[in-house]
Amino acid sequence: MDKKKPKKVFVQGAIPPEKIANSIANHQSKTNIGAHSIFLGQIRADEIDGKTVSAIDYSAYEEMAENVFHEIREAAFAKFDITCAHIYHSLGEVKTGEICLFVFTSSAHRKIAIEACNYFVEEIKANVPIFGKEIFEDETHQWKVNK
Repeated sequence: MDKKKPKKVFVQGAIPPEKIANSIANHQSKTNIGAHSIFLGQIRADEIDGKTVSAIDYSAYEEMAENVFHEIREAAFAKFDITCAHIYHSLGEVKTGEICLFVFTSSAHRKIAIEACNYFVEEIKANVPIFGKEIFEDETHQWKVNK
């Protein structure tokens, strides 16, 4: 398999629903695909110490993070028989209810698409150096801890 060049993962702000719809529409011509699996990460209005989260402000060491995304992608293509995979993650402020992570995997069969999608999400959460500052309604903040 040829070494794929790293794909751009980061988008500024929330991931618009139209981007998700376009990604799905763009795959209709790929008739060797029998299944897609999609994960959408959305900002929750968590209550922490009596304060409600109104947004998360994401930052990253972009070059380092893009390299880790690329390594995860290469490992997934080696591990799973997937046709394609797309990952988008927000940088900057994303308000509650908005999408901050979009993972979209495709395969001939559903089980592989689902397993690959789950693999991507878990690897991203565990290994990509992205930092989230939880912004509260009173404009105070704290750094997010992944659970």
